This record gives sequence, C-alpha cells and structure tokens, in this order.
Amino acid sequence: MRDFGNVKKVVVKVGTSTVTYPTGKLNLSRLEKLARVLSDIKNEGRDVVLVTSGAVASGLGRLGLTKNHKTTQEKQALAAIGQGILMQIYEKLFGEYGVVVAQVLLTKDVVDEEKKMLNVKNTFEYLFKYGAIPIVNENDVVAIEELEFGDNDTLSAYVATIIDADLLIILSDIDGLYSCDPRLDKNAQLIKEVFEIDSYIESIAGGAGTVNSTGGMQTKIEAAKIAMQHGIPMVIANGENPSIVKEILEGKEIGTLFVSKNTVSR
Repeated sequence: MRDFGNVKKVVVKVGTSTVTYPTGKLNLSRLEKLARVLSDIKNEGRDVVLVTSGAVASGLGRLGLTKNHKTTQEKQALAAIGQGILMQIYEKLFGEYGVVVAQVLLTKDVVDEEKKMLNVKNTFEYLFKYGAIPIVNENDVVAIEELEFGDNDTLSAYVATIIDADLLIILSDIDGLYSCDPRLDKNAQLIKEVFEIDSYIESIAGGAGTVNSTGGMQTKIEAAKIAMQHGIPMVIANGENPSIVKEILEGKEIGTLFVSKNTVSR
C-alpha cells in the first residue's frame, strides 16, 4: 500500500484535456469538482498547489473561435485574454468553499537563477501561511523560447522542487504509463510502479506520431525525471474524476507511481 498519509505539500497538475471538452470549451463541471476536492484536501491541513492549463482555451472560447491557433504570437495573445478568465473561474469556484487563490505566472529563468528561485520559494511559503492555494501557469505572454518550460508537466515538476513538495500528481486523459499503447493493443498492461527511468521506460513513453506521445507521455516522463532526482514521488492518473486525488492521498493503488529507489521515506 502506498503511504501518503504524511504528505504535507502536494502539487496537482491538470492538463488541457482535463479542464476542457473536446470542443475546446472549459469543462466547468470538472473544474467545480476539482475545486471542491482540492479545498477539502487543504482543509485536512495540507498545502496545495494547482498547476493548470486552459488559458489558451479560455481565450478561444471568449473570442468565439474554434480553430487551434499554432503560432507563438497567436498563442500568447490568446493566453493573455484567457488567463484572467481562467483565474476568474477558479476564484469563483474555490470561493464557494471559502478558499483564497493566488495567481502565480512563471518563466523558466526562475529555476536557472538562484535569487529568482529564492524569491519564488518565499512567495509560495507566504501564500501557504496566508492559507491560499497558488494557481500556477507559465507566463506565456513573455515566455520566449529560452524562457519556456515547454510544457506544464515540466513546470509542475519544477514547482514541486521549488516548494520541496512531498508528492506530485499529474492528472491526464490516460490511467498511467502502459507497456504499450492501450488504444491500439488490448494486451497493454498498466505499469503500477517505476523505480528508474531507463531506456525501456523511455521507449514505451511513445515516439513521434504515437497516441501516447500525442497525449504528452514523453513530457510526463521528463517531469518524473526531475521529481525523482529530487526525491519527490510522482503519480500519473486519469483526471476524468478529480476525486481521484483524494484516493491517491489515501494510499489507493491508482495510476503509475514514479519513485526513486534511493528516496528516503518522506
């Protein structure tokens, strides 16, 4: 049984597939459940950070657009429009449970420069003291290539290291890491635990053009590398029902757990 009963700081990452419908519009029902679950976890006495996607989708929705815009400039503009909308929704949903939320927008230089990282770390600590849930996203408007995290999976792993989290949970549209693509092979097996990211794990994460790769499994493996290097356990699970976060913290064997053999019990 997984023992997460003593987890004090937890980072939860939700991707675009979790917070939006296939139409690209925000899944308000799922977001409401997510807010309720994370608020309840906070009420247990844990510090919670939410790393969220959805700014670009919110921008598209507000403008009444359905086209998936690809250029950097288009994405930055849509994120600028959508980020405030997304935060307004989170503010309303978490406010229903008496929880204060705080917007934190980051670029990769915060992990490359010690002074900036310390400033960010201190901000998180004071937000926890104030009883707030930080809601984190990449600062898309100013994140040129050399300042990009590249993906919110990677961002969530760096956030976990900055706050010295006890657990990172990545919610996706798949149940975890499989031995092969479960949508193409009925014999695919869910890998419940990974203690080392070797060439085999890299290979089954999916190459270019595979369903797993399209779903972002490679970036989740990169996130796992970062977390494991810092002794932080990470779980990939299906975010269709946000209550799964509570179940993971209760020690249920859900999704794929990445944990280094050298990790001391936290």
